[in-house]
Amino acid sequence: MAEPLIPLDQVRALALDLPETEERVSHGQPTFFVAGKMFAQFRHDHHGDGRTIVAVKTADADEARMLIEAAPENYSRVAYFQAEWVGLAIGRDDTDWAHVGDRIARSWELAAPRRLLEAGGR
Repeated sequence: MAEPLIPLDQVRALALDLPETEERVSHGQPTFFVAGKMFAQFRHDHHGDGRTIVAVKTADADEARMLIEAAPENYSRVAYFQAEWVGLAIGRDDTDWAHVGDRIARSWELAAPRRLLEAGGR
C-alpha cells in the first residue's frame, strides 16, 4: 500500500496538474502561479497559527465571506491577502481532496489568462 501524500504534496499535485502552472516560493511559502498570477499558496503553521491551509481566490469578497460564514471549520480569512481570498483547511484526516482540487482549479480559472480559458481551460 502506498504512503499517503502529505498535504503539500497533495496541493502540489493538484495545482501543477493545471495548464501552464509553476511553483515558486513567495514570502517563504510554496506558491502556485499561472501566467505570472498567483492562484494558490500553501501555508503550514503560518506565524504559529497552528493551521494548515491552501489559500485560494474566490470570485469576490462576498463569495469569500459567504464561504467563511457557511463553513468556518473549513474556510478562513488569509492574513495579508485581499478579501477575495480564503484559506481552505487541509491535512486533517477528513480532508475532502476532491473539493480542495475543485477550489484550486476554480482559483486557477480566476487567475488564468483568457487564452487558456478559451483553449478549454482545465
